[in-house]
Amino acid sequence: MRILHLYKDYFPVLGGIENHIKVLAEAQTAAGHEVEVLVCADGMQPVTEKINNVPVRRQARLATLRSMPISPALVRQAARARSDIVHVHSPFPLGEFALRHLPPSVRVVATHHSDVVRQKLLLKFYAPFYRQFLKRVDLILPTSEPYRDSSPWLAALREKCRVVPLGVDSEHFSPAGRRPPGSSPGLRLLFVGRLRYYKGLDTLLRALPHLPPQVELSIVGRGNMERAWQSLTAELGLQERVRFCGDLDDSQLLQAYREADLFVLPCNCRAEAFGTVLLEAMACGLPCITSDVGSGTSWVVADGTTGIVVPPSDIAALASAITSLDRDRARLAAYGTAARQRIEKSFTLPQMVHAVEAAYASAPNYCTLRHT
Repeated sequence: MRILHLYKDYFPVLGGIENHIKVLAEAQTAAGHEVEVLVCADGMQPVTEKINNVPVRRQARLATLRSMPISPALVRQAARARSDIVHVHSPFPLGEFALRHLPPSVRVVATHHSDVVRQKLLLKFYAPFYRQFLKRVDLILPTSEPYRDSSPWLAALREKCRVVPLGVDSEHFSPAGRRPPGSSPGLRLLFVGRLRYYKGLDTLLRALPHLPPQVELSIVGRGNMERAWQSLTAELGLQERVRFCGDLDDSQLLQAYREADLFVLPCNCRAEAFGTVLLEAMACGLPCITSDVGSGTSWVVADGTTGIVVPPSDIAALASAITSLDRDRARLAAYGTAARQRIEKSFTLPQMVHAVEAAYASAPNYCTLRHT
């Protein structure tokens, strides 16, 4: 099968969607499919390369407007796609615009990673266009049932939706070599992700002064909120308890998971649609605390089984949840064990790849049907 993945960025750019495309494309290539990735370059110079046997074409980027790249070259290339499946990772206005004139014979599958939440001006112009795009799409892959059921974009298109949860390489992310959980006097907390407003890291930082002084936090990742949250750390007098680690390579990230006692993703809105980092942490045997923002985060973390789910932006509730696990190390360990078991049951990479391939095979060609 010829498969084209379409998005704005790809590895080595880091992010949840970028990582999802990478692991999916590599697994599909290993399974014998003819896979290609089409994204935007970092600048004006187009680049064609192979990364782990996956051909990647990066088209010239003229500019970036509020995180959205401008690339006429990508539009032209995507419009000429002749793959069996064009898999666009949404929201990506540029790519969705490019696919409007694809031949009816080309099936289009869209993974709906997230609603557009904060960009109100963009949404004003984007909404009518995106609805038309979703009508053209042959199959929509929401990443969780809660997101499918609560997204205003998908409400009228449920018959086109097939839930395919994200998956994680549970052989790479594993508890092997992990230090005994809860073995230090204070819990070692870990946050991993792009430092963007919706991650809610400020809530976690403000919760720290309400926790025992031995509790420490490591923050992995970079983003446009990094300086603001470093300033908040200093303002709260937490420099000795909080470590900003920046971006880590694969081996360093794995070590960070294995050295932590508790993973915290304190997201504050639906822009955090799933939380791949939750899967990575759980695969390493880490209990998790996250927020209930009406997305997949509170579905991935089974409250009271693999961790604790708290209301968003609730400093007191977050501090109380962390404190309860600090005081009950047996429950902390039990949540970690259950977290690993949940990954093995529902969120492995082979399960995701198989589900995506089954979705491709079952995708009805709505465009072809409309033209016959």
